[in-house]
Amino acid sequence: ADYLDNGNNKMAIQQADKLLKKHKDLHCAKVLKAIGLQRTGKQDEAYALAQEVAALEPTDDNSLQALTILYREMHRPELVTKLYEAAVKKVPNSEEYHSHLFMAYARVGEYKKMQQAGMALYKIVPKNPYYFWSVMSLIMQSISAQDENLSKTMFLPLAERMVEKMVKEDKIEAEAEVELYYMILERLEKYKEALDVVRGKLGEKLTSELQSRENKCMAMYKKLCRWPECNALSRRLLLKNSDDWQFYITYFDSVFQLIDESWTPPAEEEHSLEGEVHYSIEQAVKFIEERITEESKSSRPLRGPYLAKLELIRRLRFRGCNDEYKLGDPEELMFQYFKKFGDKPCCFTDLKVFVDLLPSSQYTKFISQLLEVIPLSAAAEGEIALPADIKALQQHLCVVQLSRLLGIYHAMEKQQKLTVVQELMLRYRHGLEFGKSCLKTELQFSDYYCLLAVHLLLDLWLEGEETAVWQCLTLLEEGLSHSPSNAQFKLLLIRIYCRLGAFEPVAELYSSLDAKHIQHDTIGYLLTRYAEALGHYAAASQSCNFALRFFHSNQKDTSEYIIQAYKYGAFEKIPEFIAFRNRLNSSLHFAQVRTERMLLDLLLEANISTSLEESIKSMSLSPEEDDIPWKDLRDNRDLTVLFNWDPKDRDISEEHRKLSLEEETLWLRIRSLTLRLVSGLPTLSHTIQPKNSEKTTENGVSSKIDMIRSLLQQLEVAVDSGKKFLEQKIQYPVLGPPPTRMAGFFSNGSCQCQTSLFYLVSDIYELDTNGLEDSAEIQERIGNSFKSLVERLTELFNKCKGDLIEVRDGTLKTHPNLLENLVFFVEASRLFWFGTISIALWVSSYCDSVLRPFKSNLQKKKKKKKESSVAMPPVFTHFLDYVTELQTLTSNVIDHIKGLEIILTALKLEELSLKDTLLLQEEKKFTKTVQGKVQSSYHHSVQEIGELLKKRLDTIKKLKI
Repeated sequence: ADYLDNGNNKMAIQQADKLLKKHKDLHCAKVLKAIGLQRTGKQDEAYALAQEVAALEPTDDNSLQALTILYREMHRPELVTKLYEAAVKKVPNSEEYHSHLFMAYARVGEYKKMQQAGMALYKIVPKNPYYFWSVMSLIMQSISAQDENLSKTMFLPLAERMVEKMVKEDKIEAEAEVELYYMILERLEKYKEALDVVRGKLGEKLTSELQSRENKCMAMYKKLCRWPECNALSRRLLLKNSDDWQFYITYFDSVFQLIDESWTPPAEEEHSLEGEVHYSIEQAVKFIEERITEESKSSRPLRGPYLAKLELIRRLRFRGCNDEYKLGDPEELMFQYFKKFGDKPCCFTDLKVFVDLLPSSQYTKFISQLLEVIPLSAAAEGEIALPADIKALQQHLCVVQLSRLLGIYHAMEKQQKLTVVQELMLRYRHGLEFGKSCLKTELQFSDYYCLLAVHLLLDLWLEGEETAVWQCLTLLEEGLSHSPSNAQFKLLLIRIYCRLGAFEPVAELYSSLDAKHIQHDTIGYLLTRYAEALGHYAAASQSCNFALRFFHSNQKDTSEYIIQAYKYGAFEKIPEFIAFRNRLNSSLHFAQVRTERMLLDLLLEANISTSLEESIKSMSLSPEEDDIPWKDLRDNRDLTVLFNWDPKDRDISEEHRKLSLEEETLWLRIRSLTLRLVSGLPTLSHTIQPKNSEKTTENGVSSKIDMIRSLLQQLEVAVDSGKKFLEQKIQYPVLGPPPTRMAGFFSNGSCQCQTSLFYLVSDIYELDTNGLEDSAEIQERIGNSFKSLVERLTELFNKCKGDLIEVRDGTLKTHPNLLENLVFFVEASRLFWFGTISIALWVSSYCDSVLRPFKSNLQKKKKKKKESSVAMPPVFTHFLDYVTELQTLTSNVIDHIKGLEIILTALKLEELSLKDTLLLQEEKKFTKTVQGKVQSSYHHSVQEIGELLKKRLDTIKKLKI
């Protein structure tokens, strides 16, 4: 066991063997040996050994624990349940084995069996937790039940009765048990009863979370629309803590609900269960003013009361009755708020919510007013006034962010924007002085200046200013050198490098972000969208693997979280874990990565003649199966991960999200159908059948070709939908979702190439069914298809011609679309080889079946007379011509790529003089770095593409027909 713990698996196997020589029946040693075998990749031997021990139904703790570890490593948790089922039968009174059995069922989600195991445990050892494990398992049955009616009429009422029994017998001990009771009543929509539980004696146990009891009461009051109680409770909680924003929202919601209902308090009794109620605007205004007066006396400044006043103004304006309540002018209130909290980084996000209260005519005046109160050091004539300390810097930064948000920068002319960029960078570099003592992991105080400057340059780039994008990269690389852990710099660099078609620097940037857990799903798209599209196949493989590892391990991890939640009685977390698991299983990103990973594997297989079939087998791919949950696909991408200070009309909207999801789904459909079509190719091979025999229709080639034809029809539909979608000519914001590869796929002819190939394969098999005689027409059609395929592929190649980087008037211009087209060419040519191989196998077997009988006859008769030679059917000649043309075309592309490599190596990038700005020495250094990275990345892409095509050419040359 020690050797296993230290990772010395071979030594562990040797020691186990020594032990087993002396003691043949030492079960535990056998299992430890099996663990060693499993870890050295000998799964089958390990499994056989484990089953030997399991068949003896061991009851010693060591063997059971060791087998559990082994089965978990084999990803076979269902075997653990069998193990403990047997142990419990032999040792029926063991609390430990029963609880292990319960947890084993929890791992595989066998809720009914968990319920029974929990009750069995409770009978042996009447401890409350075991009883409630059983109750929770009923709730899980209700959650997982397909039929909602069943969960409302059977599982939940049974769970409720089980808890009520404990309540009546006064056996409720822990907070978790009360939580569980509340959860059942809430799911049964018995809100009144749930409220009584929380307000009653049992509610006193709800102590682990701050305000747990009050929050649960509030939730039930809302469900029951008991607005007087909502109001009184939120009012009471705000008196305790006037900085708790959620209660201001509930307070306002309830006040206006009561006004709309014309509610008045009862004459005699209390206003409500929770005490005094406010039911008029006058009371609300007075209440908020009191909170502000209180705040001014407190030792610590509180933001809540001031923001609550702005929120109230906003709501009153919405109702058209603001003016009569004399709450003040929002502009003045925001100005006062800035004076009080402007040096806090949160000031901008606080005010951002309320800027729509300002009339647009006042924007410039408002910004000037804020600037006047910032203590900037008096500068010499014509110089920029700079902040003397961090507080002043934060205040100034807040104003700059507000200027961007109010659209002041957007309205400027090009020259003004460039001046602002220079000023912002000057302020950024000056602000670095305040962060000299910052650790590597801390951000510089002035980082936002740099980001805002980049945003302005991005505006210019979108307006057609080519040089601006290089300056963006230069400034971001400079920013990153001073603030190496600034994720915003990295994310923006990733987006811009990808837009320029340079993937090499991106892989490193992304890995330095050190994405954790769920981020592989929320931001992973930034990487996987571009790696393969830009020809970095090795990096693409790696990034897909990273993502898939996370999704697959999540399955296992979630089971562990659930088990911990049972152990510690955190019952309310269990449904959350299940929902989390489902969310990841139906993730759009997961489906995309799975599909792209398999297409990539097929693309990278070099020696395809032997291994297309094997590759497809090893991936368990089958054309019949569609494992993507189309109806439940969830878009878990974080599209707001990049900070942005754009006004609403320029920001990413709900509409953009919807459209992006639609585009991603359409593209995924095209890709997954392509994958399934490729996986169907090896299933089609020439079968020698008597003509018109009925056998062909049963499970033979016919049913396979029908499958292929049905998939082709689906692909046609998907392609049409894709084209319709692209007709909308959608432009996402530059920092919004990146578009898919669909537009390029259609515009460069890649799509037509691929579909024509699959149709050709279908024609070949039509020929197979009809036989070679009397099929001149089909053969002619196939001959034309071969010709047009090569033409289409040549057209696609023509769209890859041109320089990736060119220097024009001292400006560097890149053509990333040429790179994407090249990648599409490689993929299309790859599919061509698949089709070619598949057709070649068919041709060879057909030749064999036609020519072999003829040859053997020849040998038998040993006639000297010349036999009339068998004429080659035209389709074979067409095919051989096609293969030759394909070889020539591939050689031409390889030559073109060699040319690109030579140019990229020789290209000495001149120092870029940005026409409108003078680059500082500091910037020149980073400009050089940036250009070098793009150049090197292109070189890398071109090399990988070239390597792949060379291997492809070698394979096709070996093709003997």
